[in-house]
Amino acid sequence: MKIVLLDAHTANPGDLSWQPLEAIATCEVHPRTPLDQTVARCTGAEIVITNKAPLTREIIAALPDLKYIGVTATGFNIVDVAAAKERGIVVTNVPGYSTPAVAQHVIALLLEMTNHVGHAAKSVEEGGWVKCPDFCYYDHPIIELSGRTLGIIGYGEIGSAVARIAVAFGMKVLASKRTWKEAPPVGVEAAEIDDIFRQCDVISLHCPLTDATKHLVGERTLALMKPEAMIINTGRGPLVDEPALAQALNESRIAAAGLDVLSAEPAQADNPLLTAKNCLITPHVAWASRESRVRLIDMTAANLKAFLAGKPVNVVNG
Repeated sequence: MKIVLLDAHTANPGDLSWQPLEAIATCEVHPRTPLDQTVARCTGAEIVITNKAPLTREIIAALPDLKYIGVTATGFNIVDVAAAKERGIVVTNVPGYSTPAVAQHVIALLLEMTNHVGHAAKSVEEGGWVKCPDFCYYDHPIIELSGRTLGIIGYGEIGSAVARIAVAFGMKVLASKRTWKEAPPVGVEAAEIDDIFRQCDVISLHCPLTDATKHLVGERTLALMKPEAMIINTGRGPLVDEPALAQALNESRIAAAGLDVLSAEPAQADNPLLTAKNCLITPHVAWASRESRVRLIDMTAANLKAFLAGKPVNVVNG
């Protein structure tokens, strides 16, 4: 049996081991795979592991030996799951591996937008404090989170983890979820999406990307927000209408945005958010703690073992 890893670099740039998969079968590890090389590299393989390397209907059709596709991520839109199902190919994902890291990153973005620690440290490095006649200085307002309201759109595993941290800061939390099977915990109040946009000081996006949620943050919802409000997106880039958000920031109709995802990745040079006012962008790293990546590799191996045992788990095309 042959396992091919198409784009192994982001999960393991060299600081971890693929031993959990290597213990199952021979692994052919590629740091990255251009689309036009995918078929050649996967020919003869029964198992293909991918993160962002696409497996289209045409590619799947060209791989007669393929039996299993493991996606080393929670999102699996890079695989044509319908084409795989038609062929009897099992496709699995890895849910929940990065919850602590993503929740932490949300708070890191929030604190940078409210406390401006990175900006202040850079200013000191550039000599600003040495030149200051006072014992301290600040050129951005410092905002306390206690008493403010955080809106969470998509109250799943990550959204609820963010809510717990926010409650510890003394924030009120409004949360939107497709269905509430039980009442939200103390400190969290169920709310409609429009009410979240109207009432919240900070909005954090954690909902899946669907036809209904694409450009959820757009001209209409941005117009509902308070001018001092901020928005955070660590979910999916297309949840945000990027030109509309850039315009709202540049016109000071909202205060700030913190983004770890964009509609096209890596970032395109003409993305208007790259030059928008008060827009903090990180390069899709919320998930990438060492601990998350260890879990990711271990869970990928566990998914494959379950498949080989005839009891597949985390199947997304069942």
